[in-house]
Amino acid sequence: MESERIAVSKDGAHIAYAEAGDGKPVLLIHGFASSREQNWKSTGWIDRLTQHGFRVVSFDCRGHGHSDKPHTPAAYGHHMIDDIRAVMLASGLSDAYVMGYSMGAMLAIRLVMLHPELVRRVVAAGVGDNYFGEQPSWRETVASAMLTEDPSAIANDEARKFRIFGGQKGKDRLALAACMRSPRHKYLSAELNASRRPVLIVAGENDTLAGSPFALANSFADGRAVVLPNKDHMTAVGDPGYKRAVLDFFAD
Repeated sequence: MESERIAVSKDGAHIAYAEAGDGKPVLLIHGFASSREQNWKSTGWIDRLTQHGFRVVSFDCRGHGHSDKPHTPAAYGHHMIDDIRAVMLASGLSDAYVMGYSMGAMLAIRLVMLHPELVRRVVAAGVGDNYFGEQPSWRETVASAMLTEDPSAIANDEARKFRIFGGQKGKDRLALAACMRSPRHKYLSAELNASRRPVLIVAGENDTLAGSPFALANSFADGRAVVLPNKDHMTAVGDPGYKRAVLDFFAD
């Protein structure tokens, strides 16, 4: 049975998290404009992991879900790594299997690079070759879309989809725009190769936002890739093949 709790981050931000199950620890980091509930619970991930003997800790990134929602880009960035560490400390995790989707995958990669002692294995899903080529202009397009009242006025199809998703009840579009405008630290392929933790990169076959997972997986010393047939960025999240691949990876 899950019960929501609050971890206090280094800058005082309140981060909502919950725990479920017993066994090997898994930390879940959701994607942009989503939440722990939407990304992991409603897709069956938490139930699946607990049924397979894992203790699952999931949380709402700042700007999302039930966590604090600052409206300035400077309140995101490295603070989001501090949030992860605060959740792990509050839940008593000295280390864990870590899985992130999209934005959460970017955070998972940064976590393993900065704090490898906290990470047993990493699943980074909803990312791929575009990790190396994402342009700041695209992030600004999405941030501007979040501030547009009428989604039908947004010309870019993907940005319009994010605006519709981010406009769902209970979401804070000002906070989401600020989060998107905060620069994301990314690593060069040679830097990623210095990591010795096993990494699984997962992307849908039709995910044009992520791209193919192979080049990113090959950048890690112990990386592997899985492609989900006929799935795109939005439909890959709850895919049964994705779940099977992760359970196999965590069982190694």
